Amino acid sequence: MAKEQIPMQEPISYEIGLKLRDLEESERLMKERVIMIGNNFIESQDKNRSEIIELKKIIYELQSDTKRLKEIIQSLSEEIEKSARREEIAILSRQFKMFEPLHYARIEDIDKIVEEKINKHNNSKNKEELIKDDKKHEFWRGKV
Repeated sequence: MAKEQIPMQEPISYEIGLKLRDLEESERLMKERVIMIGNNFIESQDKNRSEIIELKKIIYELQSDTKRLKEIIQSLSEEIEKSARREEIAILSRQFKMFEPLHYARIEDIDKIVEEKINKHNNSKNKEELIKDDKKHEFWRGKV
């Protein structure tokens, strides 16, 4: 009977050995997978850290840009407040049109016109008419 039990133990131990090898192989595969998952996790964590650092830099740049833009807008608004408004320019334009300095005659131009008229009238008018005409232009000569 003892001999009969030994042959049965061999197939059982063989099966146990196969199952043990299968379990060891699956354990080894699981270890490799866990190590691979851990490495992937570390890589993704490093990648996320570098992205966070880059995003922080971008946010800091954006904050400094917005701060600079606010300062520029504020200085521009202060300059606009200092500049003339449309109403003020319209008032100055009306005042300029009232005086129209280009329409005023220079004294030399008036003297020239008077001399031309005198020469013209000397030929055709008598002296009394010239005196009357001369009185009309006394204002321009500054005699009035």
